Amino acid sequence: MPTLSELTTALDALWPAGRAESWDAVGTVCGDPDAEVGTVLVAVDPVQAVADEAVRLGADLLLTHHPLYLRGTTTVGAHTFKGRVVHTLIKADTALHVAHTNADRADPGVSDALAGALDLRVLAPLVPDPDDPQGRRGLGRICELDTPLSLAAFAQHAAAHLPATAQGVRAAGDPDAMIRRVAVCGGSGDSLFEQVRAADVDAYLTADLRHHPASEAQERSPLALVDAAHWATEWPWCEQAAAQLDALSERHGWGLRTHVSRLVTDPWTAHAASGLHHDYEYPGAPN
Repeated sequence: MPTLSELTTALDALWPAGRAESWDAVGTVCGDPDAEVGTVLVAVDPVQAVADEAVRLGADLLLTHHPLYLRGTTTVGAHTFKGRVVHTLIKADTALHVAHTNADRADPGVSDALAGALDLRVLAPLVPDPDDPQGRRGLGRICELDTPLSLAAFAQHAAAHLPATAQGVRAAGDPDAMIRRVAVCGGSGDSLFEQVRAADVDAYLTADLRHHPASEAQERSPLALVDAAHWATEWPWCEQAAAQLDALSERHGWGLRTHVSRLVTDPWTAHAASGLHHDYEYPGAPN
């Protein structure tokens, strides 16, 4: 079995910390560099339920996409919920390692996993890394459907192929518009509208679309928007990361046991669909 330091060195080759955004917090949060790692759990969020799952599983390492401490802290006391996560993991000798925006930019990265889950063919990064001569790394992906779908059908396709959440999938635009070229970005992606418009795509699928950016995007172009839950757009990366760990294990003869958490850590737990009221007009809605 590898030591934690040996494994994290290999992880840093997959997702170099230097490629993370300057505001991000990636790498090892807790863990003994000399401890052996035999079992790894991969998850999106380092919340208490996931830490408890890692302990039940006997995991030596919890690998998450989202950081535990993004803004920094002055305490890891168990009286705080994040401190309680740290205490839970340390008591069980479970390390925590984070791959966030460095995994977003990787090849393959978070948006490649999202595209794969949606049966989309990846053409290029949406925002290419200027230091990648092969032009494969970067934020988001420009993709193509093998067979065009209407916006309504594409939204249904996304809902059927992504993990189920209370939010489901929302769409903005003409439901009958045909969609072939699609930009995708796992996680919050409404900061990339300028690049999406320049990519000449029919639709943009991402998460956390806010009212004003989405409204302004609709006014500026016929671009269709598909808004899925943040957790659902990033969970496919967990399976991709687990497969990469399996490949590392086989190459080095480590015998790692990798597991993917299926706990739904999306914060929304219920959804009440509103009807189309007869005394309001909805542009683009069916009669």
